Amino acid sequence: MKFASYLLNGKEAFGAVIADDVVTLSDSRYPTLRDAIAGNVLTELATIAAGKKPDRKLKDVELLPVLTNSEKIICIGLNYKSHADEGNNAVPEDPSLFFRLANTLVPHNGDMIRPKVSTRLDFEGELAVIIGKPGRHIAKADALSHIAGYSCFVDGSVRDFQKHSVSAGKNFVGTGPFGPWMVTADEIPDPTKLTLVTRLNGQEMQRSGTDMLVYSIPVLIAYISSFTPLAAGDVIATGTPAGVGHRRNPQVWMKAGDVLEVEISKIGTLRSGIVDEN
Repeated sequence: MKFASYLLNGKEAFGAVIADDVVTLSDSRYPTLRDAIAGNVLTELATIAAGKKPDRKLKDVELLPVLTNSEKIICIGLNYKSHADEGNNAVPEDPSLFFRLANTLVPHNGDMIRPKVSTRLDFEGELAVIIGKPGRHIAKADALSHIAGYSCFVDGSVRDFQKHSVSAGKNFVGTGPFGPWMVTADEIPDPTKLTLVTRLNGQEMQRSGTDMLVYSIPVLIAYISSFTPLAAGDVIATGTPAGVGHRRNPQVWMKAGDVLEVEISKIGTLRSGIVDEN
């Protein structure tokens, strides 16, 4: 099932997306989707949603990022060989990690912000993994059982800042689209069988199967949980394939008025407009 976060009467809520409709499921026990994930009630809520009448149309809902209050947003660098090759980089001997801040996140149909201090805003379409069952020292064989679901993600990168600080270049406000919803793990039993496509203004820029990840999702979960506990609602952005703007000739930078789309089979399409910072 698909679960989305959105604004309802000015407050964060969440519900099930069924075709073109939404069934609101948030209540005092589980006010946010992260709370529901942590409460291990998604299966119960899916059953409830299937028996309830939708209370609004999806087109009338102001979506939020899939999760707005994750404890950790962990991003993986150089996790497709094609992306490492296009930059003449060696594949890391171990997973290469950095972290994103929650204030970088942008909802589906929201605006990515090109900052005042740079014109070098680049795109990286990615598959996002959302942790369900928390854990530490998770074995690779058990890793998929710790996943609540999957979504689309954009690791928007300000490349000139990234050269001297990965943390800065990857954490400008409004550069991390995340959505449009989470598809529960039971609908994607094998996350290696997905296709990721990134389009800028309708032109295909990236395409890859997720079977091309250097470090698989179980390897990433095992590695990350070896040094920090994974909590319900944590997000792992699994890396981007070849085709990013700064490795093209000529280089391609996103600008105001552009439209970026990341489509992943079995999940959907995450769409963002580009605006200049006020």
